[in-house]
Amino acid sequence: MTGDMNTTAVGMFSVFVILTLGITYWAASKMTSTKHFYSAGGQITGFQNGLAIAGDYMSAASFLGISGLVFAAGYDGLIYSIGFLVGWPIILLLIAEPLRNLGKFTFADVACYRLQQKPTRTLAALGTLATVALYLIAQMVGSGKLIEVLFGMEYTYAIILVGTLMMVYVTFGGMIATTWVQIIKACLLLFGASLIAFMVLAHFNFNIGALFTTAVEHHVKGDAIMGPGGLVSDPISAISLGLALMFGTAGLPHILMRFFTVPDAKQAHRSVFFATGFIGYFYILTFIIGFGAIAFLVGNPDFMDESGKLIGGNNMAAIQLSSALGGDLLLGFISAVAFATILAVVSGLTLAGASAISHDLYANVICKGHPDEKKEMQVSRLATIGLGLLAIILGILFEKQNVAYMVGLAFAIAASANFPILLLSMYWKDLTTRGAVIGGGLGLLTAVILVILGPIVWVDILGNVEAIFPYKYPALFSMTVAFVGIWFFSKTDTSETAIAERTAFEMQYLRAQTGIGAEKASKH
Repeated sequence: MTGDMNTTAVGMFSVFVILTLGITYWAASKMTSTKHFYSAGGQITGFQNGLAIAGDYMSAASFLGISGLVFAAGYDGLIYSIGFLVGWPIILLLIAEPLRNLGKFTFADVACYRLQQKPTRTLAALGTLATVALYLIAQMVGSGKLIEVLFGMEYTYAIILVGTLMMVYVTFGGMIATTWVQIIKACLLLFGASLIAFMVLAHFNFNIGALFTTAVEHHVKGDAIMGPGGLVSDPISAISLGLALMFGTAGLPHILMRFFTVPDAKQAHRSVFFATGFIGYFYILTFIIGFGAIAFLVGNPDFMDESGKLIGGNNMAAIQLSSALGGDLLLGFISAVAFATILAVVSGLTLAGASAISHDLYANVICKGHPDEKKEMQVSRLATIGLGLLAIILGILFEKQNVAYMVGLAFAIAASANFPILLLSMYWKDLTTRGAVIGGGLGLLTAVILVILGPIVWVDILGNVEAIFPYKYPALFSMTVAFVGIWFFSKTDTSETAIAERTAFEMQYLRAQTGIGAEKASKH
């Protein structure tokens, strides 16, 4: 044990776990087919799905990471929340409707609609798994730190607890359980964050200028926290991070899967509309929470260690602020909500990863589109357990990293490997399998190699003195490689297959415009 157990937090967390396990038990009784496992049978409404998407998106990286970055760097911490939010109009305008019309369970279904199944699905699955792995690290690190500070449990045991619960949710409840866990969590998180922000503003008589003035007086950087440059100092890193956050959203597999849970394209549009509203409101709250943490916590010996740093690290800024504002009761509630946040997002990520293995690789590559449904479900469940174990190991290895940084890397891979193929398969008539696989593969490979050679892995994790690749975020380089590679290898492809694929685009585009679903269209 590493500290005193917060009994309020443990009690509230236990209530959430019991409730969600009950939902999982209920969902398991409805799990009659792969369609229910992957997409909740397509029976979720636009409003419910909007809340669930917001739940997926308002992760530990948003709640703990962004408020922690604002606490550490001030104004510059907003670069993440603005970048995360700007991605949504792209999804609304470019992706949502054709995705819902053309896909069944995963975004690879859309790419494979006009391209060859085996190589395209293999690449899409690898891109999904790389994104999921990095995103999982962020959630696991957040959960481990949270339980370590609040429940008095050692970090390693905390990680094992989260991994185990997540495996139970996904293995037995599939997308139905994951969706309802997300909806409950989103409501709790929006309420909790609103409550903290309200209490901060109430302390300053709802004068936000007074809050900023106090934060500037308390912070070691003084006036510098009200200007840019505290977090991303060079233009290449700023552009690279911006690209990753804007376009990575449209390549996140666990977000894209949500568009298959609604019955039609109209409900997919409604999902994005509601999700954008909830997420935008939430990010305004994280900004107030971050500055509130500076005003209330900096210099307060109850929340700082001997070296003058926040107990539990900057990721705990929102949690420690709740303690300063409302004592053990608010601390218990907010910590339970934060933990619920992590559990729900981890479940969504694991389901996306398991779907890539069972639906894309097993059902469509190994079984060539004719799998035994029971065996496919078994593969999904085994993949869930494997991903759960991987998440536990990675969570322990990456213990010291800021969770928002790790999510930035996941977005970079999604923007480099998944987004270019998805976008061009919908809108560019000259795309061919060769172009998609070679260009997308180069984008994925470049992103992964540059992440490994960059400062976060090469220096912070592997302990080298200097990074080989000097920038934290690779998206500017890896996205360029992906788009140029896809364009070049598609344009130079003169095979008979390529000609057939270009012709198929006209049919695909017509069906997308008329709203004919993938299942109906395949019969025409």
